[in-house]
Amino acid sequence: METWKYLAEVGLERKGREVQLQNVTRLCHTKSIVTINGQFPGPRIVAREGDRLLIKVVNHVQSNISIHWHGIRQLQTGWADGPAYITQCPVQIGNSYVYNFTIVGQRGTLWWHAHISWLRSTIYGPLIILPKRGVPYPFTKPYKEVPIIFGEWWNADPEAVINQALQTGGGPNVSDAYTINGLPGPLYNCSAKDTFKLKVQAGKTYLLRLINAALNVELFFSIANHTLKVVETDAVYVKPFEINTILIAPGQTTNVLLKTKPNYPNATFFMTARPYVTGLGTFDNSTLAGILEYETNTLHSTLPMNKLPLHKPVLPVLNDTSFATKFANKLRSLNTPQFPANVPQKVDKRLFFTIGLGTNPCSQQQHNNQTCQGPNGTMFAASINNVSFTMPNSALLQSHFFGQSNGVYSPDFPISPLIPFNYTGVQLNNTNVGNGTKLMVLPFNTSVELVLQDTSILGAESHPLHLHGFNFFVVGQGFGNFNQNKDPKKFNLIDPVERNTVGVPSGGWVAIRFLADNPGVWFMHCHLEIHTSWGLKMAWVVLDGKLPNQKLLPPPLDLPKC
Repeated sequence: METWKYLAEVGLERKGREVQLQNVTRLCHTKSIVTINGQFPGPRIVAREGDRLLIKVVNHVQSNISIHWHGIRQLQTGWADGPAYITQCPVQIGNSYVYNFTIVGQRGTLWWHAHISWLRSTIYGPLIILPKRGVPYPFTKPYKEVPIIFGEWWNADPEAVINQALQTGGGPNVSDAYTINGLPGPLYNCSAKDTFKLKVQAGKTYLLRLINAALNVELFFSIANHTLKVVETDAVYVKPFEINTILIAPGQTTNVLLKTKPNYPNATFFMTARPYVTGLGTFDNSTLAGILEYETNTLHSTLPMNKLPLHKPVLPVLNDTSFATKFANKLRSLNTPQFPANVPQKVDKRLFFTIGLGTNPCSQQQHNNQTCQGPNGTMFAASINNVSFTMPNSALLQSHFFGQSNGVYSPDFPISPLIPFNYTGVQLNNTNVGNGTKLMVLPFNTSVELVLQDTSILGAESHPLHLHGFNFFVVGQGFGNFNQNKDPKKFNLIDPVERNTVGVPSGGWVAIRFLADNPGVWFMHCHLEIHTSWGLKMAWVVLDGKLPNQKLLPPPLDLPKC
């Protein structure tokens, strides 16, 4: 095992990871954004399975900051997971924190992003884990690997956008563009020069590492006249399959092989992405485009690039839930002796969580007698089992570790809705949610089966749910209300896909299984940032096991204070 001082200590010859403001122009709007090392998107981190990473984050801006290493298991190192007020207090201006963790038993495409308020709109980048030396990919060795990270751009300051939404109780102002590696592309005003171009050679295989870092939209993605072969999702190998379009939710990653045409095609090709939308709210209905260009030797070139015909892909319609379902059903774990799918076969704890939107009453004091802009003059909220999560003022992991949970959180998160109802039926008159900082406690090594049920309280909607600290197996999904008597008979316990972020179907349910073998406090939330802001989040406390390697390590000395 090598030890990597990755982007480590300032003062060594290696770079520190500095949080700083940078002027960036997109869509002819220049604004000062929070970045890492002045880069947008942020720097790419490349490591190998088994490496230890030490990443020093130094904060030079007014905003508090914390960084999450999305999809990294963080075995015994929950202090390095990164969600603010869950595993750490954020890093304040002038301070620093070293994220110190080892990559155990994982390889593939993950990513890192800010995990406080909406700062991840500009603070994000790829985290690429190569297999151990000498271990091949279980698919054709690509000629080249290209990270492709989708983002979302606001001309306004995203912090102002979410602050205004939380103040008025209404929906947030939508973004002005989607981006691919930070660039909006030629379909947007004033952006032809800001176009991502993927230059390829004929007759080669490229590995595209796709990451959805957008805040509030799932995306369809396609390359005109080319087929994509899906080989991995969320850094777990899948049984390969070919498809023209993929669907990727915020938080998810997908590796695809792109086999280029055998001969120079005398054309260029759009790569486009646009939203998959199921909810009732407003959204940015624009299309992002990059360009796939074939490099030529002079023998072939007949026309300059800008004169070649440009092919455009046809993407599914915005609310194509049947495409989403078919795509999800194609995903299966590779499940070979070398890369097995270790699906928990017995279940210790069965849980049923409803997820969806709701409301809080408009507090008149807060709004100087102005009406709120949520449904019928209320404030938008979101909840799990009707508990809208209230963020604490100190970090939950510290409270748990030092046995000081009193007044910070209560360990009584409900195992199912307190009042059952027709979850996907007619809309309810009472849409109010409860509020609180409730956690669910799991003894070490508990085998959990969790059914996540969408509700239609304020319109059914697809929710990409992300679990920190674990991968889980997606053993079943369906539409309507989950039926405990019939549905489990259809579960796939052989080769279900293994992920860290799953789309709960609009007006349906998904069943996941995981083994609680990682002690700590682990956040679970919708990866649509507005839903997280509204309270669609909760946390698990996984207790220590008996053996030394089953216990949470003590906190590092430089852990930030609140």
